Amino acid sequence: MTPLRTAVVQLRSTPDVAANQATADRLVREAAAAGARVVLLPEKWSVLGTFDDLEAGAQPLDGPAATWARETARELGIDLLAGSILVRRADGLLQNTALHASPDGTLGTYGKLHLFDADVAGVRYRESDREIAGDGVVSTVLADPDATRVGLSVCYDVRFPELYRALAAEGARILAVPAAFTERTTQAHWEILLRARAIENGAFVLAANQHGEHTPGVRSGGKSMIVDPWGTILAQAPDVDEAVVLADLDLSRTDAVREGLPVLRQRRADVAATLAALPAGDLAEGWRTDSPESAAARGGAA
Repeated sequence: MTPLRTAVVQLRSTPDVAANQATADRLVREAAAAGARVVLLPEKWSVLGTFDDLEAGAQPLDGPAATWARETARELGIDLLAGSILVRRADGLLQNTALHASPDGTLGTYGKLHLFDADVAGVRYRESDREIAGDGVVSTVLADPDATRVGLSVCYDVRFPELYRALAAEGARILAVPAAFTERTTQAHWEILLRARAIENGAFVLAANQHGEHTPGVRSGGKSMIVDPWGTILAQAPDVDEAVVLADLDLSRTDAVREGLPVLRQRRADVAATLAALPAGDLAEGWRTDSPESAAARGGAA
């Protein structure tokens, strides 16, 4: 396979939609000028701030952000994984939507499956108050000669490994993770999670994170990176608001790693089916069951 030059873009979005798009355009063009054929932007690059800022900056799929992505991919002849934008659907609902603009100008989309409802460092995040989740696993095919398949995800999705296993099972050699990880979770979890997803699936991971303060009290941690199927970091952004990180991917590396560590073939379908059949939350409840089996597993008495 011909090495595939890829780039991840790190930036600092704000409530200023026009300025954000201008920044994205400049950095994507910088990546393409450096030879990147695949470029990934972060999550919500078109607008980031308070919930009110996000709602005000939401756009339809035929709005300025998605239109720019399609036109820029066509002009530069690249696959533009245009991070995610907050889409205002025809029914008025908001959805965090990842975009893939192909060199021919076609647009693929993926709705973020896992909404960030969490409490971090004293701050409560509730994406589900304003946004709706997606409803399916989505992979897409690049225009490179090898028709490389890329698995799409967004930010908080990276904490749910079953999604990435499903994408790898669909044939994804690259996993895309556009994000706006908080500064605290970037410092504690970002690298670990990305390398784990790469190692578990024998896949490359492209991870573009936001960086810096978007609005008072809302900060992201950067460290955008490209990881190979062995879990090695090929390139990582410095601690700055704006960066273009490049790496050449030898896609045959996925075959070599998956052959040596054949976890995709060795996956227990019966166990996976059992887990998939459990309603959310039952796994934890089952562990606390007072059955002899669960007590023995814990090393205690029923």
